[in-house]
Amino acid sequence: MSTLLRAGLGRDTLARIPADARPLVEPGALRPRVLHLGLGAFHRAHQAVYTERAAAAAGEPWGIAVVAPRSADTAAALRAQDCLYSVTERGAAGSRTFVVGSVVEALALGPDAARVDALLADPDVSVVTLTITEKGHHRRPDGTLDTADPAIAADLAAGPDGARTVVGRLAAGLAARMRAGAAPISVVSCDNMSANGTALAAVVRGFVEASSLPDRDRVLDLMATAVTFPSTIVDRIVPATTDADREAAAAALGVVDALPVVGEPYRQWVLEDRFAGPRPPWERDGALVVPDVVPYQLTKLRLLNGAHSALAYLGLAAGATTIADAMATTWGETLVRTLAAEVAPTLPADGPDPAAYAADLVERFRNPGIRHLLRQIGSDGSLKVPERWLPVLRETRTPVLELALAGWVHATRPGAQGQLHGTTDPAAEALAACWRGPGGRTDAVATVRGLLDAIGAPDLAATDGLVTAVAAHLPALSAGRVEL
Repeated sequence: MSTLLRAGLGRDTLARIPADARPLVEPGALRPRVLHLGLGAFHRAHQAVYTERAAAAAGEPWGIAVVAPRSADTAAALRAQDCLYSVTERGAAGSRTFVVGSVVEALALGPDAARVDALLADPDVSVVTLTITEKGHHRRPDGTLDTADPAIAADLAAGPDGARTVVGRLAAGLAARMRAGAAPISVVSCDNMSANGTALAAVVRGFVEASSLPDRDRVLDLMATAVTFPSTIVDRIVPATTDADREAAAAALGVVDALPVVGEPYRQWVLEDRFAGPRPPWERDGALVVPDVVPYQLTKLRLLNGAHSALAYLGLAAGATTIADAMATTWGETLVRTLAAEVAPTLPADGPDPAAYAADLVERFRNPGIRHLLRQIGSDGSLKVPERWLPVLRETRTPVLELALAGWVHATRPGAQGQLHGTTDPAAEALAACWRGPGGRTDAVATVRGLLDAIGAPDLAATDGLVTAVAAHLPALSAGRVEL
């Protein structure tokens, strides 16, 4: 049946969908106790699922108010469905589609700023979670807030009521909460960065320090005791939703979902046990709450995220489109397993076993039901590469990462759509400039040095062995060959 003939998803159509696909909670019985900044597919397929299942298991009204930093249209579309949406889990054995009911309010950061501020000040809201990606933190290479960033500079000039970035709005809201003497609150980053809690705390505190707030010192003192920033690790492959995904969700549900998401069956959430107040009992749905997330964090960042980026850049050079395509090559599995073996000496001994972790990655990456585009994974490389590869390259020579770095270098070359292969990057102009030598000539070694300098790694740019090894891979990659 065409989706044009189906009713839309909403509370009044829940009875039409299969019973085993309905929410585990009664949406009307929940209230906003978690504020989430970053209304994207990953949050809807990950933290929102954990929160619904935790609320159902505990019988507690843990609802989520979600905030779209940029797209008011996405928030409006979710509101039109009474904040309901579906998740389809796709594995080798088949698919399962179900509706999630933990989101109870959908807002846009700009138009709904007053409501966002009210929620940040609400004593009933005890947790803020964020999925704003690396670039949403507006960090300098040293991890401090980039006050020269035009968006941050505009927020600082506008004052607390005019902040438009997530960092600025969050800092202003927390300052107001501190002044009001509201209950302590936990701010939980769910982005793929080393020590993401510490990283988020640095930019939020940095914004307060750089602001014109007359009581900023008092606010910072209060934040030190009443606001915590636990570090976390999140893991689930969630590719961009396609029209085919939308049609499949409608067929499974019998109603039209305008905002379905698709993910692999696997998901993981590891949280540092450093919360300032009440939180959903996420461990009731399998989340791990641990004293130290570093062993899990480094393993995930360097093996899963590191392999993902390597497959993206090398796969694009070889003409592949998705992660599954890259894994179907003669070199895909070898790349993942060899990368894990080479990176293993840089990982904590008390973390997951690297070889076993790599074996799981091979199976996950091969999943034929997940169409994860290499172009999507390869975008924003200037922010991802320093996190995923460069710390390892500073510790040890790793031939696979040198090859992977060459793949990234190759992808920064200017192309018809901006960067080669259609990847995008906030630093695309600066990266492209590294390819323009004197008289228009390109020197591979100079280009590699320039690119490493551009992403804040002058030490590696000055490492001759690394630079020449990376440059030596470029001719083969330009010819579409991946030579492990």
